[in-house]
Amino acid sequence: MLNVILLGITSLLTDASTEMVYPLIPLYLSARLGASPAIIGLIEGIAESLASLLKVFSGNLSDRIRRRRPLAIFGYSFSSIGKLILYLANAWGGVLIARVVDRFGKGVRTAPRDALIADSTPSNKLGMAYGLHRAMDTIGAAIGVTLAIILMRMSQSNYPKVFLFALIPALLGVFFLFFTKERLMPNKVDKKQPLLNWRVLPRRLKFFLLIIFLFALGNSSNQFLLLRAKDLGFSIFSVLLVYLFYNLMFGIFAFPIGKFSDRIGRKKVLIIGYLVYGLAYLGFAVAFKPEMVWLLFGIYGLYSAFTQGVEKALVAEIAPETIRGTMIGLHATVVGIGLFPASLLAGLLWNIWGASAPFYFGGVLGFISALGLALVL
Repeated sequence: MLNVILLGITSLLTDASTEMVYPLIPLYLSARLGASPAIIGLIEGIAESLASLLKVFSGNLSDRIRRRRPLAIFGYSFSSIGKLILYLANAWGGVLIARVVDRFGKGVRTAPRDALIADSTPSNKLGMAYGLHRAMDTIGAAIGVTLAIILMRMSQSNYPKVFLFALIPALLGVFFLFFTKERLMPNKVDKKQPLLNWRVLPRRLKFFLLIIFLFALGNSSNQFLLLRAKDLGFSIFSVLLVYLFYNLMFGIFAFPIGKFSDRIGRKKVLIIGYLVYGLAYLGFAVAFKPEMVWLLFGIYGLYSAFTQGVEKALVAEIAPETIRGTMIGLHATVVGIGLFPASLLAGLLWNIWGASAPFYFGGVLGFISALGLALVL
């Protein structure tokens, strides 16, 4: 479990850095740089999707070279570079470059890191391990949002200063990675094996990935939730506070829910998570009071706790050990591919039919995905 804790500390620090700037980006783009919701959706869609395409290849590479840690260190290093570019950006194009660089690093590191967690954990404790990692990651997010609130107040809403300060935890996160250890994988992957061939994947994994992709089409960037809060009258600081509340709910429940999935099975927990997501998104569609937004962000935090770590645990459980990194990367890539049209569509729906439209769409797909899991997984 030492590797899981060290990787958790790295994620805690890196997410503290990321969440110092992430909830500020849509506000910075709209209030300071004059970007529309469609532009914000375009930026998030491009950044997340292009980076996610790397995850399957990074995971596959970690299987082939039988090394996880060097790729994780390389990927985490890009978090600092992205913050520096964001500090220098003075137009939405610069913000796009910063987000792509930052997400490039995430694309490289995610699958090798998650595979390293699986390699270091008994199969009957995978839910607990991923739940612990997600909990530490989310505690870092809560710390980051808290620091953003403090720094924005101290600097009188000086966005670039906050972006620059976020470099510090990002650099510290890379430092802790050097203390992790990895065991040599028992069997070298056959280089002739068609690891990325859809036909050779386990049947359960195929069905699961198809449902994940369907769900991803309605799961646009969380920045639209922040814009929705602002649309309902929240100030900059109120937006940050409600986002902090979301992260606290996520962090508190991620570990016990992950452990719970070890006992009752991943499928049941994921179905509950997708249903909770559908309720939250439909709630955002009809919300008209600030008090409702607080409740909905709390429910959305529960959705994240029910799904994010449990999905990874299920993939790691289904995938053969020799191609575990590839399969974890493939899962992340499928999610990322869906995020581009999801975010772009959310921005267009907002522009054309109003703020409620993308949330109606996402909520319905959440319910359909829960039904799909119940039927096919």
